[in-house]
Amino acid sequence: MCVSVGQLYSPVIMDKPVCLIDTGSDGKLCVQQSALQILQQIQQPVVVVAVVGLYRTGKSYLMNRLAGKQTGFALGSTVESKTKGIWMWCVDHPTKAGTTLVLLDTEGLGDVDKGDPKHDTKIFSLAVLLSSTLVLNSRGTIDNRAIEELQYVTELTEYIKVKSSDEGEDDSEFVKFFPSFIWAVRDFTLEQKINGKYVTKDQYLEYALKLKPGSSRTVKEFNLPRECIRNYFPSRKCFTFPFPTTPENVSRLESLDPADLSPDFQDVSDHFCKFIFDRSEVKRLKDGHTVTGRVLGQLVKTYVDTISSGEVPFLENAVIAMAMIENEAAVKEGLEVYQSGMEKLKDSFPLELKDVSSEHQHLSNMVTQTFMKRSFKDSEGTFMKCLEEDINKLFDGYLCQNEESSKKRCENLLSSLSAPMTEKLKKGFYAVPGGYDLFSQDLEDIVKEYKIQANKGVKAEETLEEFLKQKSVDSNAILQADKKLTEKEKKIMEEREKSVLLAQEKNAKEQKQQQLEEKMEAERRSNEERMKQMKEKMDEELRLQREEAERAMDSKLREQADLLEKGFKEKADRMTKEIEDFRKKNKEAEKESDRMFKKMIENMNNRHAETMNLMMRQHSEQMKAIMSMPRPKSDSSMVILRLIIGGLSSVLFSGPRPS
Repeated sequence: MCVSVGQLYSPVIMDKPVCLIDTGSDGKLCVQQSALQILQQIQQPVVVVAVVGLYRTGKSYLMNRLAGKQTGFALGSTVESKTKGIWMWCVDHPTKAGTTLVLLDTEGLGDVDKGDPKHDTKIFSLAVLLSSTLVLNSRGTIDNRAIEELQYVTELTEYIKVKSSDEGEDDSEFVKFFPSFIWAVRDFTLEQKINGKYVTKDQYLEYALKLKPGSSRTVKEFNLPRECIRNYFPSRKCFTFPFPTTPENVSRLESLDPADLSPDFQDVSDHFCKFIFDRSEVKRLKDGHTVTGRVLGQLVKTYVDTISSGEVPFLENAVIAMAMIENEAAVKEGLEVYQSGMEKLKDSFPLELKDVSSEHQHLSNMVTQTFMKRSFKDSEGTFMKCLEEDINKLFDGYLCQNEESSKKRCENLLSSLSAPMTEKLKKGFYAVPGGYDLFSQDLEDIVKEYKIQANKGVKAEETLEEFLKQKSVDSNAILQADKKLTEKEKKIMEEREKSVLLAQEKNAKEQKQQQLEEKMEAERRSNEERMKQMKEKMDEELRLQREEAERAMDSKLREQADLLEKGFKEKADRMTKEIEDFRKKNKEAEKESDRMFKKMIENMNNRHAETMNLMMRQHSEQMKAIMSMPRPKSDSSMVILRLIIGGLSSVLFSGPRPS
C-alpha cells in the first residue's frame, strides 16, 4: 500500500543566493543538497531565468537587479571569475501571483583556469536544460567573434538528446523544449544602423544572425553557430546596455548610489527587468507539464548526475523519471488528504453509514483533485489505480472502526439499561408466579429506551438482536418456571418469542442491506466524479500538448519564411520535408496520447464495474437470505411492526399487566 506523505511547505524566501551546482577541485559538477532542500519546499510553479556568458561581463549585476537587490550574486571586478558552478536565488515573482522566480547565475565561460575543455559546454547545457528564459550576456557588439565564441551552442547536441529510442533523431525537436533567448549586450557604443538606417535592437540581433549564401567550408563554419541559435531558440530578444558609469566606478558597481549610474543604463536595466517579469514563461516539461520548485530540484539532480557520469541526458527519459517521482508523491499526497479528513470524522464515531459514506465521497473527490493537480504522464493509470485501491482499503478500515465503535456504544448502552434487570435476576425477582410478565415488561422498557437513544450507529439492530438472543435464555427459564401460566399459554409465549427474535434478525439483515445500498451509491457517485475530473485532466493535457506543437510549428514556419525572404531557397526546401515530418510526428503523438487516455478511462470503468458487481452479488445473497427467512404465524403479524416501534411485551400478552 502506498502510504503517508511528506509535509506541505509554503513559499521560500531567500535573503541571498546559494550554490546549486558546485564545481569541485577535480572539475566535476556536484549538486548541493542544501539548495535541493530549498527547492523541495517550493510547490509553486517556477519561472527560471539563467544567465550565461564570458566571465567578467557583468552577469551577476543583472541577476541582482532581477532579484530586486543591489547586492547578492558576487560581482567580479578582477580577472578572476567569482562565480563557480551555478548559483541560485529564489524570490517571489514580482508580477505573477503564486509563482516563484528562480534566478540562476552561471560560472563565467572562457575562464583560463578550467582544466576540462568541455566544462563550459556542460554549464551552458545545464543552463539551457533548467531555464525557461536564457540570458546570454556579452560585451561590446554582436560581431562574428562574439558569435564564434558561442561554440557551446553548436556542441549542445553532445549533451542534450530528446529521445533515447530514436537513433535517427535530428535536433529539430529542440524547439519544443528550449527556453526563450535574450542577448544582453553590455557596454554597447555603436550606432544601431544597418545600411545607414536605424534599426531596432531585435533587428540588430537578427542581422547579426544572418546566414551567408554558399556551401564552402568557410561559409559553413560562419553559418553553423547562427543556424543553431536560429533553430534552437525561435523566441529571441535583444537588449543593448550603455556603459553603466565612469570607468573608475565600474569595480564598485554594487555599492554605487543610483545617482552615480548612467540614466540610459538605468532605463535599459528597468526595461530589461520588466520584459523578464512580464514575458518570461513558467518552466514546463514535455507536453506542457508545469514545473514546480520541487520538480526543478529533481531535474537538477537528474541532469547533473547524468552529465557527470559521462552520459547524455535524454529529455524524454528525464520527464519519465520526474513523472514516476511526482506520481508516487501525488498518491501519497492524496492519501494524506483522505486520512486527515477521515481521522477528524473518526472523532465523531459511531455514525450512520450514510454519514461516513458522504464524507468518504467528499474526501475522495478532494483526493482525486489533489492527485490530478500533481500527477502527469500516468498514461496507463497505474498510479490512479494504486490510489483507488489504497483509498478503498482505508475506507474499509474506517468502516470497521465505525462498526466497532457502534457495537461498543450499543453494548455499553444495553448493559447500562439492563443493569437493574440483571440485579433483579440475581435476587430472584422474577422467580414468582407472574414473573414472566414482569420480565417481559422490563425487557420492553429496555428496548423502548434503547431505540430512542441517538448516535448508536450501524450496529444498532445487530447488537439488539444479540442482546435479545442472550435474554431469551433467561426469558425461557422464567417462562417455564412461571406457575401462573398454563402449558398452552407457555407454548403460545414460546412461539411469539421466536417471532420476536425472527423479526429482529430480519431487522438487522435489512439494516445491513440498506447500508450496502448506501455504499454502492457512494461508489457510483465517486466514480462519476473521478471520470469527470479525469476527462478534464485529459482535455487539459491534450490542450497543452497541442499548444506546444503549435508554438514549435509556428517557429519553424517563420524560420522557413525568413530563409525564403533572404534567398536561401535550398535550405527552405529542406525545411519543407522537416516540417512535414514534424507535423506527422505531432499528430501521431496526439493520437497516441488520446488512445492511452481512453484506455485508462476504460480500465477505471472496468475496475468500477468489478467493484459494483461484487457488491451486487453481496446484495443478491443478502436478499435471498432475507426472503428465505420463515414468516411469522398469522396471529403474530403485528410482531415485526411493534418491535420496530419499540414494544415487546405488548405483543406477547393481550391481557392486562399486574400492577
